[in-house]
Amino acid sequence: METYDPRRPETHADPYPALAELRARNPVSWNGVLRGWVVTRYRDVQTVLADPRFSSDRIAPFLNGLPPARRVALSGLERVLTRWAVLADPPAHARLRRALAGLFTPDATTALKEHARSAAAELIGRAAAGGTFDMIADVAAPLPGSVIAEMVGLPAPEVRRFAAWSDDVVVFLGGEPAAANTYDRAAYRLAEMEARLRAVVRARRTAASHCDAIDRLMAAEAGGTPLDEDEIVACLILVLLAGQQTTTDLIGSGVLTLLRNPAELARLRATPDLLAPAIEEIARYESPTACLTRIASVPAEIGGRKITRGSSLFLMLNAANRDAQRFAEPDRFDIARGDGGHVAFGHGPHECLGGALARLQAQVALQTLLARCSEIELADERVSWRDGFAQRGLTSLKLRVRRQ
Repeated sequence: METYDPRRPETHADPYPALAELRARNPVSWNGVLRGWVVTRYRDVQTVLADPRFSSDRIAPFLNGLPPARRVALSGLERVLTRWAVLADPPAHARLRRALAGLFTPDATTALKEHARSAAAELIGRAAAGGTFDMIADVAAPLPGSVIAEMVGLPAPEVRRFAAWSDDVVVFLGGEPAAANTYDRAAYRLAEMEARLRAVVRARRTAASHCDAIDRLMAAEAGGTPLDEDEIVACLILVLLAGQQTTTDLIGSGVLTLLRNPAELARLRATPDLLAPAIEEIARYESPTACLTRIASVPAEIGGRKITRGSSLFLMLNAANRDAQRFAEPDRFDIARGDGGHVAFGHGPHECLGGALARLQAQVALQTLLARCSEIELADERVSWRDGFAQRGLTSLKLRVRRQ
């Protein structure tokens, strides 16, 4: 039996014991379920993320292994995903990342803070009025949807609809063995988003400037040349999907973790200045991105293991963030830990560009929730996590609150 099998219900609900055993016994281990190497130690995860011998492009190997007719059927999926910076290697990666970086400058992020505050106040005020509500459906999901809608310049309901489709894409990208129709569902969802956004981009060519992400990408020059339409559309889809799901998961897991650690919740109420380090500790303790995948482009050695060319490596960020060789008492949740260095948002050249915006929204959501509600408790102790092991997020979190 595999020590780490994400299909087991108990492992899906709480992966940390299995990952801890693996990290202690066999930190770089072949996994027959995932058909690749599972990497669990902090130093090994950091090494691979920063090493150009390990490719972020796992789409080309997947497509190259398909029969020609099947590859044609998934051509839309190929067109979009091969233009995502997170799945690209140099030199394409640097070019696309440079264009996206203009959307996540400190000034651009700060400019969205007031919108996030206003949206959080409205969402939490309305949700808390009844005394019970679902933190995910009523706050954690619509808040980043509203912020990304403001950032991109699309109607919030449409952005939320795109986010609802993201699970099909995430399961495909996670690398977990899945039914064949997983690929078809991912392709179908991406095709719908692509068609809509292509129409928006074309309409914008003759419209007045909106000074939003669409206009910035249309005006961006990366590597001395403008982005073409396929690249603009692919960048927008990446922002719409990645910009929402990770933030939703960070907020939801943060509230659950605080409720399961009432002394730390009381500490945060008493010392609001701990909010920023609390968000960092939440990200470390319950990483919303649990795993990143890399492909060995040449033979290499990691953690004493010989990795053959073409092998998949599953970098378990959630295991690395609980490595006792890097973090003291890693299974203890401590909002004043004050020890950065977690890899919840990646590491190296592919470190998440939107990390600051995700942190900002999580801070705003928690600050508003604590300010509006004098008492918060779980209305249902049973919680469920979304399918898949690469992203870790709740499907629902029922709360009972008393307003201030």
